[in-house]
Amino acid sequence: MTDARKNAVVTPAGWRDALDRAREFSPFLCQSLDRLPDLEAQLAAGEVEAAIVWAKQAGDDASDHGVAMRRERLALAAALAVGDLAGALPVERVMRELSDLADRSLDRAITAAIQKRVPDAQPQGFIGIALGKHGAQELNYSSDIDPILLFDPETLPRRDRDEPGEAAQRYARDVVQMLSNNTAEGYVFRVDLRLRPASEVSPLAISVNGALTHYESLALPWERAAYIRARAASGDVKAGEAFLGAVQPFVWRRSLDFGAITEITRLTARIRETYKGPLTPGPSYNVKQGRGGIREVEFFAQTHQLIHGGRDPSLRQRGTRAALDALAASGRIDMAAASDMGDAYDRLRVIEHRLQMVHDHQTHTLPDGEALENVARLSGYSGAHALLEELQSISETVATRFDALIDPEKDTSVTVPSGDALARDLAQLGFAGPDTLAERVRGWTDGHIQCLRSSAAVEAFEAILPTVLEALSEAADPDRAILRWEAMLSKASSAINLFRLLEARPGVLEQLVHILTLAEPLADELGTRPELLDTLIDRSAFELPGSVDDLVQAMTIPDDDYERQLDRIRIITGEKRFALGVQLIEAAHDPLAIAAALSRLAEAGLIVACSAASAEYAQAHGRIEGAELAVIGLGRLGGGALTHASDLDIVYLFTGSHEGESDGPRPLGATLYFNRLAQRVSGALSVPTAHGALYEVDTRLRPQGAQGPLAVSVDSFARYQREEAWTWEHMALTRARVLVGSESAKSELGAIMQDVLGQPRDAAKLREDVLKMRADMAAHKQAKGQLDAKLLRGGLVDLEFLVHYLQLRDRIAAVPDLGNAIGNLIEAKLVKSDLLDAYHMMTRLLVSARLLAPDLDRPAPGAAAVLAQSCNCQDLDALLRVFTAARRCVAAHWQDIFDLELEIAP
Repeated sequence: MTDARKNAVVTPAGWRDALDRAREFSPFLCQSLDRLPDLEAQLAAGEVEAAIVWAKQAGDDASDHGVAMRRERLALAAALAVGDLAGALPVERVMRELSDLADRSLDRAITAAIQKRVPDAQPQGFIGIALGKHGAQELNYSSDIDPILLFDPETLPRRDRDEPGEAAQRYARDVVQMLSNNTAEGYVFRVDLRLRPASEVSPLAISVNGALTHYESLALPWERAAYIRARAASGDVKAGEAFLGAVQPFVWRRSLDFGAITEITRLTARIRETYKGPLTPGPSYNVKQGRGGIREVEFFAQTHQLIHGGRDPSLRQRGTRAALDALAASGRIDMAAASDMGDAYDRLRVIEHRLQMVHDHQTHTLPDGEALENVARLSGYSGAHALLEELQSISETVATRFDALIDPEKDTSVTVPSGDALARDLAQLGFAGPDTLAERVRGWTDGHIQCLRSSAAVEAFEAILPTVLEALSEAADPDRAILRWEAMLSKASSAINLFRLLEARPGVLEQLVHILTLAEPLADELGTRPELLDTLIDRSAFELPGSVDDLVQAMTIPDDDYERQLDRIRIITGEKRFALGVQLIEAAHDPLAIAAALSRLAEAGLIVACSAASAEYAQAHGRIEGAELAVIGLGRLGGGALTHASDLDIVYLFTGSHEGESDGPRPLGATLYFNRLAQRVSGALSVPTAHGALYEVDTRLRPQGAQGPLAVSVDSFARYQREEAWTWEHMALTRARVLVGSESAKSELGAIMQDVLGQPRDAAKLREDVLKMRADMAAHKQAKGQLDAKLLRGGLVDLEFLVHYLQLRDRIAAVPDLGNAIGNLIEAKLVKSDLLDAYHMMTRLLVSARLLAPDLDRPAPGAAAVLAQSCNCQDLDALLRVFTAARRCVAAHWQDIFDLELEIAP
């Protein structure tokens, strides 16, 4: 047999053999070739591409649309069949040609139906959405088509006296009849409209708004799966694509709906249960519905797509083989599974085609006796035994892979045990006070917890409860784990998908327990957004996010919907930040890498927010020629090392003259224009939406602080920094980085900042200013606990003051990354190399403690162990010793440089 995916070089004898088999074993093809001698001659000469072109023009001389389409269909079916039998056309090509024929035919029928009532009208406002194999461009040889016919009442062509709905139904009836009626010329396609919304009561054509309402609120899980392969195929294709864009959230949900996944696997199980044919290939075996058949390959791909496609657009492939390849490329399934299932799918589709070629019937069932032998010989097998032998191997491969995906025997009818039984179970699990805890557990479903008020939520919760309790009992601190679990439930407005996720992905439960017991800030986030746990099912959850450009691309939506864009920024930022938190507590990466990733994430969000706010603002106020908004990041943002609790320290500036004016419908002067725009950007970053808040934005480091305007011109900024700025403002400028702005703006601002930082200074006055500021800060900001890497004397604040003093005094190392700045100072022999080690150690502690010890005091044992590990220490006591040594290193440098002793308490 030839490879189903590759064109083969066919000899003249091969073409003759294919034609002979077509005539001998397929009554339909024999009759077709008798009617089309010119086509047969081209095929006999091996000119299959010419034959296909000829076939597509076979109906051109017919004035009747129905006759023309039927003649084209007959000729193309014959050409594709012989090309298939000869091995010259791979199965993908055959399916694509048949699907293209369906597109053309449906489009022609729609146009003809409309023009019958409204001559010369175009099919505007009448849409043919292809589903199933037609949508995937995988039609089989004698397939029907399952379109959904939609109409837009505002644009549908109709006679003046026709109501839009009545006109649409008339067009739909004409389309079905034109394609399906079996005349002397045959038929074009059988049309099945039963996949339309509420088909038992709805008209043949549905209004676009009616369909949207259905899919947003009333659709069943199988409809969501069907729309994986939906395609705007015919009629008003542009309107159809807009409709499909509108239903994307219904199909590709970022919050995983494991209820839908469960429903799909149950549907498959029911299909197996109701299938009456043999389980293994033989007479009456159905190659589509049977065990290991075509449908199981399709459902295997679609189930993975539904789980992961909402989060990974690369998986949104309509074709089955393309979906399998994409799933393998993204790591959701292994390459062997994609290859096995893909190859099996191609071979099953070829066999399906051969079954249907015999009489042009839509059959998927193997016949018996001589008829089965006939199919085998048509296909080029030596006999029926060879066909069955290959089919047995194929179906077993598919069934084995599919059985691993679903478990029809699984029992989810779990209920909470009675109080005594539950108390005994809790005691066996090692919980303290099992009787009291049993009462609490049973109280979780009494209705006082919002996310456990519906019967569906309770059912999903009870299905996982035994596993959850067992997992919580194995935590380092089970009682704390229970408290955090309860707190998360009480904060969640809805958690049914979380429960189903934990049931479907037991490995995620272990990570959830870690979150609950180790990192209270992450547990609090889950309480408000349980869907964040979905991020952990992807392999990429433990990979650091990419570059700023990559993140900007991920956060940017293709349209100009401002609110959707803000939501997108929040969704991506929330998910990535949560995933980075989990990476930290799982010790997947160095906390220094986590800090850098958090900074890239914030920078990308700032860039996208500025772009979106600027575009939305320009609709009302226009733009100012030669002027733009620029944003400088300061502090940890400028230095590229944020924590999970960091604010964004930023300064807004604008280029050009303050005398400019915008060119929009409501023009504004430059200063007012950019100040209002800056307010909008700050709001875009800080105002909470349904998807949460992003960051606290701190703009107090701008010129003249809180008393000054939010945004000032670059010229004003330069003048202020050179003539009026305080020493502490120049210290802040050492960590400044331009995050938003054109290359020319970045270059201009970079030059200004380097010039300011390079100014000669009175060393004594500088020392006096630095020490006074640090003393004032120490008096007003006390350390919060023994793990306060920032404020304890000898901590990061002292280290930063020391570094900034040297940067300004000696006019060197003016780079925003503090680690790089210290490296430059080491090279200049101004500090010792151990200062860089101290900086890295305390930065790791700062980043990790924000999650593992948010009160900055000694955490619970489990969190303490992870905190020590993140700082490369054996245990918490060792960490405290290393931390003290790092602070003493800073104190020694203070003694050397400031001639001032810092008291370091152990």
